[in-house]
Amino acid sequence: MNPLHRQFPADFVWGVATSSFQIEGAAHEDGKGESIWDRFCKQPGAIADASNGDVACDHFHRLDSDLDLIASLGVNAYRFSIAWPRVQALGHGEFNPRGLDFYERLVDGLRQRGIQAWATLNHWDLPQGLQDRGGWNDRDTVHRFVDYARHVQARLGDRLHGITTHNEPWVIATLGHDQGNFAPGIKSRKIAAQVSHHLLLSHGLAMQSLRADGAKSQLGIVLNLSSTVPATAMPADIAAADLADSRSRRWYADPLFKGHYPADVLAELGADAPVVQAGDMAAIAQPMDYLGINYYTRSVIAASGEDWNAKGRGLPVSDMDWEIYPRGLTDLLVQMHRDYPALPPVYITENGGAFKDDALAQGRVQDDDRIAYLREHIAAVARAMQQGVPMAGYMVWSLMDNFEWASGYLKRFGIVHVDYATQARTPKASAEWYRQFLRDWRG
Repeated sequence: MNPLHRQFPADFVWGVATSSFQIEGAAHEDGKGESIWDRFCKQPGAIADASNGDVACDHFHRLDSDLDLIASLGVNAYRFSIAWPRVQALGHGEFNPRGLDFYERLVDGLRQRGIQAWATLNHWDLPQGLQDRGGWNDRDTVHRFVDYARHVQARLGDRLHGITTHNEPWVIATLGHDQGNFAPGIKSRKIAAQVSHHLLLSHGLAMQSLRADGAKSQLGIVLNLSSTVPATAMPADIAAADLADSRSRRWYADPLFKGHYPADVLAELGADAPVVQAGDMAAIAQPMDYLGINYYTRSVIAASGEDWNAKGRGLPVSDMDWEIYPRGLTDLLVQMHRDYPALPPVYITENGGAFKDDALAQGRVQDDDRIAYLREHIAAVARAMQQGVPMAGYMVWSLMDNFEWASGYLKRFGIVHVDYATQARTPKASAEWYRQFLRDWRG
């Protein structure tokens, strides 16, 4: 049988991924404004360890050494995000040139090291100045995002290989505005539905504007998706799983690729359905140069509403208690290819596992569970390619341990260990495995 590394073409993109709020720190330097996550971290009980992103991994001050670290892995791509409040403190009004200076150094540093730069414009850290005016529930934020996207492209676009509009709009809408356990901490199904529409609309309008301005980068969006399956073969569980799939995967993919929302979810929302203006759906359904997919686990749905307790069933789980199910990635990719025949090139833009590996022993972290996770999920991508899915790249989440949102610093996803007291970086065994895998792939 072909070794795993030989199942990928020579032009395949291999990377690592991060996001601004999770690693940068320098929360109040060089004119950076407050984000909704800066504000959210101050709410009692919002973050598991009562921490914040003020310092995080101090990436802002350690840029050059971190770029050397990325290059040492042998990857050919780095996915990062731009902090909107660093570029425009309030999200409206004056732009901050010092904010973009940092990202210019980042992009130029990647270029000097022969690494593709993949920038995400919105990885959840909306400027608080816009939230104070209604945030993503306010249609004006759509237009402010387009202005911001154009400003970033004007400065950096000639050196960016890819531009992602939004990372995981489902998380922003559902966790941030329906369940309220992520920033900005709102609990309203109606607001969440409208937020989801405005995120998709801002994506489409930004794509139009960036292309009109002469985009040189590949343009797309990143969705967090899972394969959704019924808990049993009972008709009620099958129906519940179909609706859950519509609420999560199809609610975002159908507008992007078919120009409409799923009818079953619109019916369920009723009066809470988003206000959609004439022309909105056509704007959302812009052709994309690529689709990014973030995958961590499958979703198992029962009509009773009972959560799938993989750990309680003796199934393998990560430190997030998420079931480790690589087959679900293949199933998901094949399903996307079947449901949307005009699917553009697909990149796995995040995939990885949190494991309890924070102890350094003799300067090493022997994270065999993470190595197995990565190997098995990369094999799942290969199986999807063999079934005709247009796969173009894979990026490990995450480059380094970091601020894991509501979990604070309690969960570690990195292939590089971070000692938060000293900011020392130590590549784990998984980083060494990935480096060797890429060395073998290059031949």
